[in-house]
Amino acid sequence: MDEQSARTMQTLLCEMAKKMYHSGLVAGTWGNLSARIDADYMVVTPSGMNYDTLDPKDMVIMNMHDYAYLGSRKPSIEYFMHAELLLKNPGANAVVHTHSTYALMMASARKPIPPICDDQVQILGGDIRVAEYSMPGTIEMAKTVAEAMRGRAGALIPNHGAVTIGETLEKALLASVILEKTAQVYIGTLSLGGAVQLDHKDVESMHDFFMNKYGQR
Repeated sequence: MDEQSARTMQTLLCEMAKKMYHSGLVAGTWGNLSARIDADYMVVTPSGMNYDTLDPKDMVIMNMHDYAYLGSRKPSIEYFMHAELLLKNPGANAVVHTHSTYALMMASARKPIPPICDDQVQILGGDIRVAEYSMPGTIEMAKTVAEAMRGRAGALIPNHGAVTIGETLEKALLASVILEKTAQVYIGTLSLGGAVQLDHKDVESMHDFFMNKYGQR
C-alpha cells in the first residue's frame, strides 16, 4: 500500500463524509462511506463519531480481504458491506451508505422503485432493488446487498437505508442524492395514480449514453 495514496484518500473521505452529513442524507452519527486505496486496501469512516469533529486521521485504513485495520479508531460496523461492494465492483472506487428519509420509507416498506426518472436510470442503471433482509453489520447483509446491486449503482437495504457506488466519491455521493430524489418522486406520484415506467430499451439506451457519451471527455 502506498502511504501517500492512503493519506490522500483519508483526506478526501473525511471531506466527503462532512459533505454527506450537511446534505441531510444522514442524521447523527449514522451512515458511512468508503473509498478504494488499491486492490487490497480501502479507507472507511470510523464508527459512531460526530461528523463535524472528524479529522482525516480518523478515517480507518482496512484490508478488504481479511478486515485487518490500522490505527486506534474502530471502523464503521458496515465494513463487510463496503469491502464486498468494492471487491465485487472493480469499476467502482467508492461506496456511500445513507439513511435518507424517502429512501428509508421505501426500504422500510420493502418496495423496489421502478425505472421512472431519466437521471435515475442514467446514473443508477435502472430500477432500484431491495436487498433481502439481514441484520446490520453482518457478512450476510454484505452479500445480500451486493446481490441487489448487480448491474446497478444503488440499492435499498430493508428497514435500514440505501447504498450507492461510484467511480469516485463525488459520483457515489451524487448517486445517493439521485436515489433519494427518485424515492421522493415515486412516493409523490402515488397520490396521482402512480408513476409511468420507462421502457426497458430506453433505460438501457439512456444509461449507456450517460456512462459512455455524456459530458466532456
